[in-house]
Amino acid sequence: MATTTPLLTPREAARMLGISYPTIKQWILTGKLPTTPTPGGHHRIAQAALKPFLAKDAAKPGEESRDRYRRVSGRNQLVGKVVSIRVEGLLAQVVLRVGETDITSIITADAARELALKKGDTAAALVKSTDVMIERLD
Repeated sequence: MATTTPLLTPREAARMLGISYPTIKQWILTGKLPTTPTPGGHHRIAQAALKPFLAKDAAKPGEESRDRYRRVSGRNQLVGKVVSIRVEGLLAQVVLRVGETDITSIITADAARELALKKGDTAAALVKSTDVMIERLD
């Protein structure tokens, strides 16, 4: 009896790698990621084909690795440097500089203490919202 290599859909492979579906489709179409066609013409990816990508990611420092992104469900993660932390009572204000933009988050004082953040630390702002408001700037 022949053993078969587990095949993944592009969405499953993208989730394993921590990348978007459009990115994995681009990799497939440019030949960066080999696939096996189904009789219906769909792409399937052998798990073994993902090993080099996973190994390359595992070699990166923790803050750069996509493995960190796979630990939470939110994908809107903005990585930056902590520029200030102010704890008052039950709340803490954490300001993170992402590029040229400052993002302010109000979290519990307990959470701030657990994170043990200090000015200059690398952190990520995780944005999870059902509403996005747009402001006209001109």
